[in-house]
Formats: sequence, structure tokens, C-alpha cells
Amino acid sequence: MTVHSTDTSLTVEMQAIGMAARDASRALREASDAVKTRALMTAAAAIRARKTEILGANARDIEAARAGGMAASLLDRLALTEARIEAMAKGVEDVAGQADPNGRELARWSRPNGLDIARVATPIGVIGIIYESRPNVTADAGAIALKAGNVAILRGGSDSVHSATAIHAAMREGLKAADLPAAAIQYVTNTDRAAVGLMLDGLGGNVDLIIPRGGKGLTGRVMREARVPVLAHLEGICHVYVHDKADIEMARKIALNAKMRRTSVCGAAETLLLDVKILKSHGLPILEDLAKAGCEIRGDEAVRGIFPAAKAATEEDWKTEYLDSIAHIEHYGSHHTDSIVTEDAKAAERFLNALDSAIVLWNASTQFADGGEFGMGAEIGIGTGKLHARGPVGVEQLTTFKYVVRGTGQIRP
Repeated sequence: MTVHSTDTSLTVEMQAIGMAARDASRALREASDAVKTRALMTAAAAIRARKTEILGANARDIEAARAGGMAASLLDRLALTEARIEAMAKGVEDVAGQADPNGRELARWSRPNGLDIARVATPIGVIGIIYESRPNVTADAGAIALKAGNVAILRGGSDSVHSATAIHAAMREGLKAADLPAAAIQYVTNTDRAAVGLMLDGLGGNVDLIIPRGGKGLTGRVMREARVPVLAHLEGICHVYVHDKADIEMARKIALNAKMRRTSVCGAAETLLLDVKILKSHGLPILEDLAKAGCEIRGDEAVRGIFPAAKAATEEDWKTEYLDSIAHIEHYGSHHTDSIVTEDAKAAERFLNALDSAIVLWNASTQFADGGEFGMGAEIGIGTGKLHARGPVGVEQLTTFKYVVRGTGQIRP
């Protein structure tokens, strides 16, 4: 990506956003927890007060998306309801109520020469957050970044621009009430794709971290083109493994919930692995439950033998006959979220220890892959990389650290 090919007016607009963000980050670094909390509580109240306005803006986005032929699963991500707006406001309040992650001593020790050294949590700085469809990310991401002492530059998809702009207005009310810079949470209303490219380029060195939240296309582009660090997961391919010692009723409930509770979330299960020993006794009822709920079943020959309605699975779906459950998940999974259903503690512990996924569960639905369900309040996404944050990315995960060294006049010989 080259900035030279970008429209000059857009470049100037985006560079101004970056510079304002850097200035705001200096003020935000010194803001007290009480000030940040006041901003977020006011923002949550404003989200509730602006409910009618937000729903009206969302209706415009939904109408345009339907006219453009958007798929039902994506429409679900885009849609807001009174319940979802209340959940959004509650999520902001939950973030406000968390402890300030900055200033925490992560470690402290003394050297023989008397130097006192501490590793202390500190804000990252300016975070660019690029997302698709889900307008609630505007509130979630803005709140989490603010609580962690970071400035957020938000850029949602063009399909959610009206909804996100209405939500952002509520977040700005919170900043104003707390006398924080308006640039502490900015929303890029320009829908030109080149705006994303400029953010990936760093806005003149003013962006410290990019977080994409969206489909494989968006995240892939960010990871290919970003010239600043990226915190992302490329895709969420989640598994539920029903072990031969699984309780059948528990397995049925978990498998159905993991897939069908809400199919659009990243914790929704894509693959169900059934131990061959319980294929008929457990597998058939589970498959019938899923089919009755409207799930399309694709399976190998063994599955189709007990459930003929299943379509033949291809390599693109999965191929299990040469692999055991853990090897299969390691080979075909995305290191996102995987669950085992079993009453065998030894088998469960092997599963939990052997898998290198960001989230592993025992006897629980993969749909618990969510910061709110972890007690972390709102989240920006699920990190699946090996560096910095893994799993739900909440307030604590949006900090870095510095070393604070206290001396009494020491000099190095």
C-alpha cells in the first residue's frame, strides 16, 4: 500500500485524526481512574437515552444491507434491538467498574547495588480498531480502550456507518462530561477503503497498534498490509469433541448450544467430533437435534451410515479417518476455541493440556468464548496469536509495561 496513490484530501483528513489521537493520548495517560469511570458511566447512560435514535440509524443500515443482498448471518450481526442496546450499555458499565489496569506492579526486585526495579503496566497509546458489521463494537472497543488509558481510532464497515455514528455520539457525551479530549475516541465516517490503508500505514507514526475485528478478508488484508503491530485472529474454527465417556444429555445440550445458540459469533462451533464408540448411542441423537434446529450436517462415511441425510464431507470440511481428535483439531483448527465433553477427568486434562488453542473448555459450550462471560466486561475480540494477548481481549490485555528504576545515586562502573 502506498500513501502517494491516495486522494490528498483523505490523506490530510486521516493524518489530522492521527495527530489529534496522539495529543489526546498524552492527556489520557494522566487521567485518573475516577475520570475515566465517569466518562464511561455517562456514555452508558447516553446510549440508553439515545436508544430511539440508535435504532433509527440501525434501521437505515439494515434496509440498505437487505437491498444489497446481505446474507442472513451478516444481517444478524448488523441488527440492533432494544435488548442488544441495553446489553451494549451494560457492557460499557461493566468495563467502567473494572479496576484500572495501569500502574499495577507486574514484578519488582532489587539488585545488589541497591537499584529498585519494577515492571509496571502502562497504556499502549493509540489503537486503530477496524471492524465490520457489528455496530456494538463502537461502544465495546471505545470503552475498553478508554479504561485502559488508550485512545481509539474506530473504523467500522460502510454497512454499519449510521448505527456506529449514532453510538459514537453517545460515547462522545461521556468524554465531554469527564472533560476528556473529544479525540480520545474517534470514529472514521469516511467509507473510502483507502482510509483503512492509511490507518494500516500508521497515520504518520501516530498509531501504535491495529486490531481488526471481522471476516477473513478484512483480517487477512490487515495482517498483509499493516506497517504497525497487529493483534488479531484470522478465523474462528471451533470444535466440540464428544468423548466416549460423555454424558449423553450433557453432550446433546452442549453440541446444540455450541452450534445453534447464535451462529454468527466467533465461538460458534464449526466441527463436531464424535468418538466412534458412541457414534450411534450419542451421535445419532445429537445429529437429530442439530438437524431439527436447522443445521446442515456434513459427515464422513461413518456419520452418513447412521445419519443418511448428512451430505458427504470433503477435505475442505474435514477429513478425520487418519487422525485422532486432538491431532485433527491441531491440524484443521484455528487455535481459537475448542471443547471436550466427557466424564473422564484424565481424558479431559489431556485435551486441555495438549491443545494449543487460546480457549479450551471441558463440559461447556464454545459459545462461552466471550469476554463478558469471562467476567471481563466487553471485549474487542479473541486473540489467537502467540504474542501479547490471547483469548478475550479486554482492559488488561490493552496495556503494555515499562520498567521503573529507583536509585540512590548509583552509577555504573
